[in-house]
Amino acid sequence: QVRLTESGGGLVQTGGSLRLPCAASGRTFSSYGMGWFRRAPGKEREFVASISYTGRLTYYGDSVKGRFTISRDNAKNTVYLQMNSLKPEDTAVYFCAARLFGMGSPGSTYEYWGQGTQVTVSS
Repeated sequence: QVRLTESGGGLVQTGGSLRLPCAASGRTFSSYGMGWFRRAPGKEREFVASISYTGRLTYYGDSVKGRFTISRDNAKNTVYLQMNSLKPEDTAVYFCAARLFGMGSPGSTYEYWGQGTQVTVSS
């Protein structure tokens, strides 16, 4: 069982930055690939980024490549999403998710999800 708690969301102006931490409970965090997803009002859930359980591999959605960076600290049981050059279209609820030994984009392959944190980018 893995419990995930996102934080760090808020209101930011266009071009600004935010860092979202996702803290995980449990002793087996280092066995889980982690992902970030987002859902904007009236839209489908969108894959944002993923990182392997070792941290060596990362994968990004096209809309955030070059602006967002996913990282993890297994000693702190935490995965991060650094978001730079934010745009109004990045406004969404951001969720982190965990997948045993896996990574990648399909949300359906992730076993555990957090409750989400709201990010709002003003124009």
